[in-house]
Amino acid sequence: MAVGVTTASVQDRKGARRLLSHLPGGCKKLRTFWANGGYSGRLLDWVAERFKFCPTVVLRPKKFVLLPRRWVVKRTFARLNHSRRLSKSYKRLTRTDETWIVIAMTRIMLNRLA
Repeated sequence: MAVGVTTASVQDRKGARRLLSHLPGGCKKLRTFWANGGYSGRLLDWVAERFKFCPTVVLRPKKFVLLPRRWVVKRTFARLNHSRRLSKSYKRLTRTDETWIVIAMTRIMLNRLA
């Protein structure tokens, strides 16, 4: 599992590029890459030429429409917000936040197995 936490001053596209450039070798089977409109542009071109991913941008329409696959991200963030330590970040190191995210996701996966 690859987790990347950055400071608020880092733009999402730069943070995604940093995360994707350090992907472990276990992500070779990954074929589809969904992103919202904030990640469109040169980042998706870079992903398409460097990896075997199929980048797809899911744009938010003006009116309410149920968008495919967008609920997966929203559900994941909602589950992470149940973790009390992730509700606010007062730590100095981003590695601490990354560790708490891994712990929270491990708890979620263990609950699914039970």
